[in-house]
Formats: sequence, structure tokens, C-alpha cells
Amino acid sequence: MGVAELVPGVSGGTIAFVAGIYEELIASINNVHPSLIGVWRKEGFKAFWQKLNGNFLVILFLGMLVSIFSFSKLISWLLENEPIPLWSFFFGLVLASVLFVAKAIQKWGAMTIFLLLCGAIVAYFITGLPPSQNTDSLPYLFFSGALAVCAMILPGISGSFILVLLGSYKTVLDAVDDKNFKILITVTLGVIFGLLSFARLLKWMFDHYKNITLAILTGFILGSLNKIWPWKKVLETKQIANKTIVLDENVSPFLFEGDNQIIPAAIAALVGFSLIFILEKTASKK
Repeated sequence: MGVAELVPGVSGGTIAFVAGIYEELIASINNVHPSLIGVWRKEGFKAFWQKLNGNFLVILFLGMLVSIFSFSKLISWLLENEPIPLWSFFFGLVLASVLFVAKAIQKWGAMTIFLLLCGAIVAYFITGLPPSQNTDSLPYLFFSGALAVCAMILPGISGSFILVLLGSYKTVLDAVDDKNFKILITVTLGVIFGLLSFARLLKWMFDHYKNITLAILTGFILGSLNKIWPWKKVLETKQIANKTIVLDENVSPFLFEGDNQIIPAAIAALVGFSLIFILEKTASKK
């Protein structure tokens, strides 16, 4: 999940789903509630920790942090020097995720197919939007933080990409560099609000409308393939903070200007595609 979040356009939520921990992640986040303080006071720390599912959350987020710090330089180097094989790997991985999540839908019908298509269209539209101009309105930054964290746990769309779209990416980076605690606290509160409220919504949907929820999530993952297609034609570049944002469009590998790296791309995509089913078998054995 940590490595996936390093790549703009790839969601850690997709990896969580394939690894078989998505519903437990949502349920564990949903356990974060003021009533936990009462559990601690009445029953002690052990009961509080079990109710929180603390071991799961700590190990998961620790693993994400370790991978982010371990692989950030490698991913940055690959994005800069070998973008086509890297994007091909994630394209194969996400494509296999579509099949994996769709397989979990127990009952297919007209409504299921319709919602899957709606999810795909929405994700395709979002991933095709141009980045917005920078803004420093506190209510807007609160809203941005809430939406970004929702995207982080939602399969198909990455949180950092949402911040770029909303025009909050530069503001947040500048706030970190300048130690602007007013902005940082506002965004953090938005993240907490978005995470807790969205987790409750997702848990309710899984409990009451699991097939419909799976159909929408499958659509989101399918629509996100637009963002990670390996071969693109650059239309325009924009500088936001210290990051160059590229406006581009997808093209056929045979119309790509330059070395299309067909063979390395095919191998990388096959490895990514196969990895999903290896993860699935490992998760099912666990």
C-alpha cells in the first residue's frame, strides 16, 4: 500500500482489497470512536486495544511508512528514467485487480452492471481533469484533506492526485516547509474527519449493500486505468510547488513518439498482473 501511494494515480486501497484486508481496514478505522475512552477506563488498556484492533492498524501503517521511506527514491528514479515499464507494471496490477474485485460480486444484474459503469465513468472523468490553481482558503483546505484521505482508502484513485486536482497540493507542501501550523492543523482535521466519516459509510455499505458496493469499487478501479496507461503524448506542463504536472493524453504504443519499449512493457505488465493472483493465493491461505 505504501509503494502504491508513492505512484500518482495508484491507490493503496486497491492493494488492500487484493490482499484481502480491505474490509478489516475499514472496520478497524470505524472502531476509532470516543466510546473507546470509556472502554479503557472501565475494562483497561487490553480491552481498549482489542476493540481498536490496534495490532492490525499499527503493523499495517508501520509497513506503509517503512515502504514509503525505503522505496521513495527508487520509485522516483523509475518514474524519471523508466516510466513505461513502471506504468505497465501498475497497469497490469490494476487490470488484474478489476477481475479480482469483480469476482467477489456474488450476484450480477442490470443494477450491478449499471453501477459498475457509473463508477468507471466517474473515475475516468476525475483522472482526466486538469489540476486547479493554488488556493489557501481554510474551509477549502479542510474539504481537500477530507476528500484526499477518502481517495486514499478508495480503490482506484490516489489521495495525492486529488490534492493536485483541487489545487491544494502546493499549499500543503508550502505549509510543511514553512511550518504553517494553522494550515497543517486544518488539513489534518479534514483528514481525520474524512477518514472516520468515510470509513463509517463504507462499512455501512458493505454490511447492507455489499454487491452494489463491490460493483462501484470495481468501476472505480476500471476507470482509473485511464490515468496509468503507459503511453502518453505530452500536451502541456505546469509547475506546481517543486513538482512538474504534465497534461497529456493516452496514445497507442505504435503511435508513441520515441522508444515504445513494447517488450519490457509487456513483461512488466505480466509481472504486475501475476502478482495480484499471487497476493490472492497468499491472502486466502492466511
